[in-house]
Amino acid sequence: MSTTTAALEPVFTFLSYSYATLETSFYKIPGSHVIARYVRSSHQNDPGRTVLEIMLFIFAVRTLLQSRTRADHSGKHFIKFDEKEINDLVEEWSPEPLAADLTPHEQAELAAVPVISGPTGPKPKLITGKTVLNLASYNFTGLAGNETINEKAVEVLRKYGLGSCGPPGFYGTQDVHIQLEKDIADFLGTESAILYAQAFSTIPSVISAFSKRGDIIVADRGVNFAIQKGLQISRSTIRWYDHNDLHSLEQVLESVERERRKKNLPLTRRFIITEGIFDHDGLISDLPKLVELKNKYKYRLVLDESISFGSVGRTGRGLTELFNVPATQVDMLVGSVATGLASGGGFCAGTCHVVNHQRINGTSFVFSAAMPAMLAVAGSEGINILRNTPSILTTLHENVRAIRAILDKVDAITIPSHPASATIHLHARIPSPTHLSPNAPPSPSLSSSGKLSNPLSVIPRDPPYYDYDLEEKLLQDVVDECLAQGVMVTRSKTLRKQELAEVRPSIRLAVTAALSRKDCEKAANVIKAACTKIIGKRR
Repeated sequence: MSTTTAALEPVFTFLSYSYATLETSFYKIPGSHVIARYVRSSHQNDPGRTVLEIMLFIFAVRTLLQSRTRADHSGKHFIKFDEKEINDLVEEWSPEPLAADLTPHEQAELAAVPVISGPTGPKPKLITGKTVLNLASYNFTGLAGNETINEKAVEVLRKYGLGSCGPPGFYGTQDVHIQLEKDIADFLGTESAILYAQAFSTIPSVISAFSKRGDIIVADRGVNFAIQKGLQISRSTIRWYDHNDLHSLEQVLESVERERRKKNLPLTRRFIITEGIFDHDGLISDLPKLVELKNKYKYRLVLDESISFGSVGRTGRGLTELFNVPATQVDMLVGSVATGLASGGGFCAGTCHVVNHQRINGTSFVFSAAMPAMLAVAGSEGINILRNTPSILTTLHENVRAIRAILDKVDAITIPSHPASATIHLHARIPSPTHLSPNAPPSPSLSSSGKLSNPLSVIPRDPPYYDYDLEEKLLQDVVDECLAQGVMVTRSKTLRKQELAEVRPSIRLAVTAALSRKDCEKAANVIKAACTKIIGKRR
């Protein structure tokens, strides 16, 4: 017995020494005393729990260490096909369609789109041979088809060729592009301006060039689809205020500041983004109040004047001229050369710092080919015409008033647009939803709780209720009836399932100075008769 004990003594000594060394090393680890105390207490109170925890720990380690790409290489769970069966399966297989087939309604809508033969203008000729009065195209000042502009464009086409063959920041910039930028800046009264090749991509590029993740954007709930894309691309923190409601805007600005102070958040770049004339309904923003609020709460103002530039103000300079507000009070003034000057592309006007930053960071500027030289010259010539012929805007505004004088009295429609807007939206006035269906939600005017909308959501607290499909069909019938009577109008087209909030269907009229007052009154009477005939019979 003593011989056996003597033989095992070195083993016991080694184990005792190893245990002491391990214990000493373990207690040198930060937090080891807490673990030891927990294990000791757990074992004394419930030894079975300790065993279970050890088993779970071993299982977790085993799971982490084992291969996660194991496969059954034996093949016993696989079905083996011969060559003929494989070929039959391949022939029977058909991929999922990329998109659903067009509905009969969508097919009919595409087939009903009028096609113009020859140049566009106030009285274009359709491929059917019929000449129509055009209240569908954005040709506010009648520059489309202007002979002086056409002659200049042809001259430049012969000298410069057609395409620029490169982005502006590399080798696509030509002297006529620089000249148009100078003309726009001088026309609006800003330090500088930058050109974009496409109007739609201008505002998303401007927003994403300045506002990044962590920055704050306060936006109108009714902004157009291009602005919505810019907000998504920026990945900024978005807060929404009620459509064209500057009292709601101020409340949201105050709530953002309260949240910052409560959470002790750092100061970040902050922007107010809205439109001059809203694309969806023709309402006009109160620019003096916007400037007051942005100065009071230390925000930068991004104003999209894609519709208002070239259509309001004494010479078409937009909201800054309409409200007599210096353009320097707007940090980023975005406009459309395509809409306002009947050419192509878009622009952003502001300080030299704002413009130069976009030349390096504006995605649409850096990666898109510059606009053709002849479009740039057409834009410059259009500015010269507006500057030297203010009577064009006077005629436009008289035509707007003439059309509104007739359509404002039509019971079958409502007009949300501002009286000064050259884009006039017509909504179908049909019986209240509460009369159409006993289960329909009450109208907003009856159910309004008086509480503020949630600034985190683009949907207002009491959204308006309407039958989208019914109104869309009625308005399209009005469009078709007007075309049959020689007046070309259009529904306001939206991407229904891609818009952040559903936009109410409307007919959008684009008034032009190129038509006489008599032509405008004739067109308005045709629209009046069509609305009364198609929508009025449902009342």
